[in-house]
Amino acid sequence: MSDIHETMKSQSALLIRRAEEKDIPAITSIYNEAVLNTAATFHLEPVTREERAMWLARHDAVRPVLVAETDGVISGWGSLSRWNPKQAYDGTVELSVYVDRQARGAGIGKALMEELINRGRGKLHTIISLITEGNEVSMKLHRQLGFEQTGIIREAGFKFDQFLDVTVWQLML
Repeated sequence: MSDIHETMKSQSALLIRRAEEKDIPAITSIYNEAVLNTAATFHLEPVTREERAMWLARHDAVRPVLVAETDGVISGWGSLSRWNPKQAYDGTVELSVYVDRQARGAGIGKALMEELINRGRGKLHTIISLITEGNEVSMKLHRQLGFEQTGIIREAGFKFDQFLDVTVWQLML
């Protein structure tokens, strides 16, 4: 698929497209809500728009950031990011998906994941996801899309006054 490929999904005009600089405020807002209210990310402090702009600039056609627009409003985003800077890991990426609190449960996360997986096929070898233990919704979605749980990192992070385990999920492309 090309970098400018846009996918229309049924329901209320869901459009998935490559993220642009103009999307940084929405991406940052969605992410910071997760930082403050969930264990989906182990950031403890909100990130700035400048930090997200630098993060976006590190992505490319092979490791894209996509946004989901619902009726013209960014309702979620997903990315394939470099797993490790060492060259031997170039075919391995980490998947991240975040959906606006008000849009959760509408299939946006799944649509983003499907598009990211499709874009990775033929270009990458494997996709890894790290899911905080107890996030059953995310685990179920990963299973549906063919990911397998390949490990667990015990007490990997400390957030909300507790140590949290992280499960490792992998999809071979």
